[in-house]
Amino acid sequence: MLRAVLLLPLLCFALLGASFPARAAMEIQVIGGAANKIAVAMVPFKAAPGQPVPTLTQIAGDDLNRSGQFRLVDVGGMPQPAESAQVNYDAWRSKGADAMVIGQVAALPGGRFEIRFRLLDVVKQTQLAGYSYTISAAQWRATAHQIANIVYERLTGVPGAFGSRIAYVQKQGKSFELRVADADGQNPRTVVRSVEPLISPMFSPDGSRLVYVSFEDKKPIVYVQSLQDGARRKLAAFKGSNSAPAWSPDGRRLAVVLTRDEASQIYLINADGSGLTRLTRGGNIDTEPVFSPDGQTLYFTSDRGGSAQIYRMAASGGEPKRVTFNGSYNVSPAISPDGRHLAYISRDGGRFSVVLHELASGQTRVLTDTARDESPSFAPNGQAVLYATVEGGRGILGTVSLDGKTRARLSESGVDAREPAWGP
Repeated sequence: MLRAVLLLPLLCFALLGASFPARAAMEIQVIGGAANKIAVAMVPFKAAPGQPVPTLTQIAGDDLNRSGQFRLVDVGGMPQPAESAQVNYDAWRSKGADAMVIGQVAALPGGRFEIRFRLLDVVKQTQLAGYSYTISAAQWRATAHQIANIVYERLTGVPGAFGSRIAYVQKQGKSFELRVADADGQNPRTVVRSVEPLISPMFSPDGSRLVYVSFEDKKPIVYVQSLQDGARRKLAAFKGSNSAPAWSPDGRRLAVVLTRDEASQIYLINADGSGLTRLTRGGNIDTEPVFSPDGQTLYFTSDRGGSAQIYRMAASGGEPKRVTFNGSYNVSPAISPDGRHLAYISRDGGRFSVVLHELASGQTRVLTDTARDESPSFAPNGQAVLYATVEGGRGILGTVSLDGKTRARLSESGVDAREPAWGP
């Protein structure tokens, strides 16, 4: 359905703050993977007394496994070198390893740790990367994600996105929470808690703020909230509906959907709430705007052609041009960071699936095999799409690679998750 008309009676807001206690993290199930996976041996680092758990190699290994690009080599029964000079490359090659990660953890005064690790090319018997970090226990998981990012980039040539974050709305009973978590669903914290649903979260380009829609005043209002101190303010609280906010790439403006003048139309507004400018006109429904990476174009959903389709127009205004032609119902556009691909939800019969649309050629590919998908969002490195779907009668989050071969399910027992957004 069009986001502008998805304004159910979601009324009444409850508590707000930046430091609600974290709940249980999501569990991940990975399905499929690339045809030719890179075989990596994640050798457990030499441990230090009092180091956090899980281990760095377990966290980083889970990251790599979730990407679908890697196969983790069984290191059981093998020596566990911590330095390059200790590595028997022939033995690891016989185990099928293309690359290996080794390292060590040393305890420092004040509860800090020194981490040293190396990424080695087993075939060429050379070092590809070597880094050391001095961290606190609170930086343990972030360091593991950074290790995974380095391995991913050195072996694939594409930056990793394991240190990024996701936002989503979680429902349990009659309680709704807007939460932010690591990309693997760990370290969740509640940003907003409500007795009624919240919708349309989106990270600012620098990751310091969230924009979202709340119904606390018996109508949809767009809020911007700091993730550092929890401070928030109303961005759009005009007559009628205020919905579907989207940041410009420079973080200085947002596109919003308002009904202040007539049917749902797209407006631009400065990030401080000033300078409201109307972009679309007419009695049709225009909604779900997103900016292109260069900020020059807006993609949005409209029924101006008789059915819900995706259009584009200059961010400065002008005549919209239709983008999607396959199928009678295509909504919820998301643009890849490089501007090459559009992801959206397409209806085929009674199924709602995530579709990838190559803008230059117009070619499309269905990425998911579920039937009630919604809210696609690209990873910061553009290599995967986050979305919400329904499985077993409840909402869960999913990720899928651009070739559709690797899928992961993120879920927490007894709760519904929806409205996901991927951010830095």
